[in-house]
Amino acid sequence: MDVLLIGLLGLAVGSFLNVVIHRLPRGESLVSPPSHCPACDAPVKPYDNVPVLSWLLLRGRCRNCGAPISARYPVVEALTAAAFVATALARGVEDDLALWLPFVAVLIAVAAIDLDHRIIPNKIVLPAAIWGLAATVAFRPDHLDDALIAGAIAFGALLLAALAYPAGMGMGDVKLAGVMGIYLGSAVAPAMLVAFLSGSLVGLAIIAREGRDARKKGVPFGPFLAFGGLVGVLFGPELVDLYVDNFL
Repeated sequence: MDVLLIGLLGLAVGSFLNVVIHRLPRGESLVSPPSHCPACDAPVKPYDNVPVLSWLLLRGRCRNCGAPISARYPVVEALTAAAFVATALARGVEDDLALWLPFVAVLIAVAAIDLDHRIIPNKIVLPAAIWGLAATVAFRPDHLDDALIAGAIAFGALLLAALAYPAGMGMGDVKLAGVMGIYLGSAVAPAMLVAFLSGSLVGLAIIAREGRDARKKGVPFGPFLAFGGLVGVLFGPELVDLYVDNFL
């Protein structure tokens, strides 16, 4: 039952993340006006604002004007619910979910925003850093030193990469890496490895497909960092232990 409730929470949070993803990069308020159709501005009725289900029942169209509604809305809602459930199963339904679930939500939001706008907003990463430190002190105080050290190392490593190759990485990526270190501690190492590997694979696939035109298709690194962060949440400690047991 606890996991079911966490899944429902994930759907609700995913619905809010859609608002954040759409409005925050545009400098719009997250609370006013209420949800409305982007085509005709008609307010969305409460019964048409049920995560995933309403989009399916309306067949992806506005009830008022019939304009198409992006499939991203139910995808973000379903992805957030799935990620919340997976996190609860991996970490256990414990008090420190107050650390992990907000982090997962942040990863989903910044990945979508970076894909759309090529930015990772300070309005997300800075509060995430503050909450990460506060929640670590509250729920995992014995991990605070690990969080601070890992955050500093991840920030520094990405800063060097950004300085060496500014066209491929921005300061938003650097700040996100630091935040990942705060939440993940030593598990940020496999998270970063996954991020670079997945980013490299996608880059090679684009080069193979586009040839010389590949350089014109900039791919933001934020989504790969977010993917690595999620892997770190779900499997990070086990990956660290696997490395230590076999190579140290």
